[in-house]
Amino acid sequence: MNKLFYAGIAFALLAGCSSTPINDANAPSAGAGAGAGAGASASASAANGELSLDKLRTDSLLTQRSIYFDFDKFEVKPEYLDVVNAHAQYAANHPAAKMTLKGHADYRGSHEHNLSLGQKRAVSVKDVMNTSGANDSQIETVSYGEEEANQNCQGKECDQDRRVDISYEVE
Repeated sequence: MNKLFYAGIAFALLAGCSSTPINDANAPSAGAGAGAGAGASASASAANGELSLDKLRTDSLLTQRSIYFDFDKFEVKPEYLDVVNAHAQYAANHPAAKMTLKGHADYRGSHEHNLSLGQKRAVSVKDVMNTSGANDSQIETVSYGEEEANQNCQGKECDQDRRVDISYEVE
């Protein structure tokens, strides 16, 4: 009887660990035919407040998905406010939209400091989005710290590592 009980628990745990694929709007479409069909249905559903992938791919502000920061800072710079506000407005107009804000740091500083800084950057962008109308439940923040940083950069080259990347998920 115990074996059957433990087998049932193991099966339940394994079933709970299954995952569903996440399709990012940044990813290229599978083919011209598939992209055209998906775009047409996405545009048609935009009137209902659903996700519109066409707008994410064609709107000049929405195609910008990285927000850059000064060294050891996490305040959103004024030159990126239009981009952040455009993504916030998109989220506000499309309740089905879900996004992940991925915070990054350059290699300078301790691992712990860079993880914290990456998270502060992601939360800073999220706060601006929330103020601009995006629903808090649509936005997830995560920090990669220096994990994806160029360890050999020097000077201005390191600017690319101090950023938050905006990634959309399609359900």
